[in-house]
Amino acid sequence: MKIYDVLILGAGASGLMCAGNLSKKIDSAVIEVNEKVAKKLKISGGGKCNITNASVQINNFDGDKGLIASVFKKFSKEDLLDFLDRNRVALELRKGRYYFCKNSSDDIINVLKKNAKNSEIILNNRLLHVTKEDGIFSVTTDKNRYKAKKVVVASGGKSFQTLGASDIGLQIAKSFGIALKEFTPALVGLTLQKEQFWMKDLSGLSCYVHVKVAGKVLQEEMLFAHKGISGPVILSASLYWKKGEISIDFLPNNNILELVQNSKKLVSSLIPLPKRLAKALLSAIDVQDKECKKLTQKDKELLKMLHNYTFAPAGNFGFSKAEVSKGGVLAEELVSNTLESKKVKGLYFIGEVVDVTGELGGYNFQWAFSSAYVCAKAFK
Repeated sequence: MKIYDVLILGAGASGLMCAGNLSKKIDSAVIEVNEKVAKKLKISGGGKCNITNASVQINNFDGDKGLIASVFKKFSKEDLLDFLDRNRVALELRKGRYYFCKNSSDDIINVLKKNAKNSEIILNNRLLHVTKEDGIFSVTTDKNRYKAKKVVVASGGKSFQTLGASDIGLQIAKSFGIALKEFTPALVGLTLQKEQFWMKDLSGLSCYVHVKVAGKVLQEEMLFAHKGISGPVILSASLYWKKGEISIDFLPNNNILELVQNSKKLVSSLIPLPKRLAKALLSAIDVQDKECKKLTQKDKELLKMLHNYTFAPAGNFGFSKAEVSKGGVLAEELVSNTLESKKVKGLYFIGEVVDVTGELGGYNFQWAFSSAYVCAKAFK
């Protein structure tokens, strides 16, 4: 039976990027569960893929800061943008910070496929398990068995199960006694306690807010949904929220007490939010919608809650709605400058299967590409 130098498990962003950066002398193959490569990349960002962010900082990620810093030192946002420029992938910058493919996610997919042309691509093979004997790995799928000197696990997380996503990467890690955190949904909407059900009546409305969660302040649009609350700021907040309270400033660019000072207008008419939302907020904080001049001192104290509306979400929308999975192989299990397992020589973990998760806004693809590059350059 043929023995590959390197087998890469997963043909997503990290798997293809890794394959494309291997030396041509290395005999490699990429094993993929789907009939096509990069299916998640294809649909991401409405088909235009938010590849990275104008500002990539370690504090945009949940995970071991040392590992993240080590990886980005070797392949940064600037390195990724340079890579895309050299390969003529046209980008557009949205809201001054989000880099998307200008035309289509096919642009980046085609580059990744072209660069990985020296690797054999094996499709429609569902991973079952990986073993190691006498220094050689054996990778078993539902179709075949493959052998390799080294194996890179780039199998992603559990979100997008309709695209073949699973926790097989963690199952492989467990089989070798490698410590990990089980996957949980991340970048996902939050469900509500009964006291906040009033938000469901606003489904479809959105507004710019600041959200405080776990010592962080996140700034973006919030969307009211049938199931609860969503939108970019809530998706990022879900990364840091475990249990307990979050706080929303519905008027981050205004001071509510200054807005209502000495006016004869109704309070709701001076709140710079959609009328339905303004009225619902007043009801939620128990302030009658009346002429501002008639507001009592107690009313004014309650109005301050619009800058600090605090509550505990009930949970989240689950894996079916999650953009990514949080959790994975622990940083302490990996050599930071190669992403090789400290316990199992020749076994590597990259991308979403590692316990590093970014906020919404291109951070997770940046991690996928960076960790893949670092891993590939570890092979001689």
